[in-house]
Amino acid sequence: QVQLVETGGGLVQAGGSLRLSCVASGRTFSHYAMGWFRHATGKEEEWIAAIGWNGDDTYYADSVKGRFTISRDNARNTLYLEMTSLKPEDTALYYCVAKSWRGTGYAIAYDGYDYRGQGTQVTVSS
Repeated sequence: QVQLVETGGGLVQAGGSLRLSCVASGRTFSHYAMGWFRHATGKEEEWIAAIGWNGDDTYYADSVKGRFTISRDNARNTLYLEMTSLKPEDTALYYCVAKSWRGTGYAIAYDGYDYRGQGTQVTVSS
């Protein structure tokens, strides 16, 4: 079992920035590809970013490419999502996910995940 706890969400004006963190516990963090999803009210779950087990490969959905940056610190068992130039349409519940996989981090985008956190709410006002 892997436990994931996200922090860093909040209310921000359009054009602003936020940094989300996700602390993992329970298993060896570096054995997992990690990613971020979001779920906006009335919409389907959306994959937005993924990173391989060692942080060397990163992937982004077109909707956030160039604005969001995913990173990880395996020594601290922590995943990050730096979000800039936020838009009202970025408003959603953001949650981190883990996949027991040491191949490409992109596997999270097309093959799902094994664990997810409870999420942290991000609200962007116009």
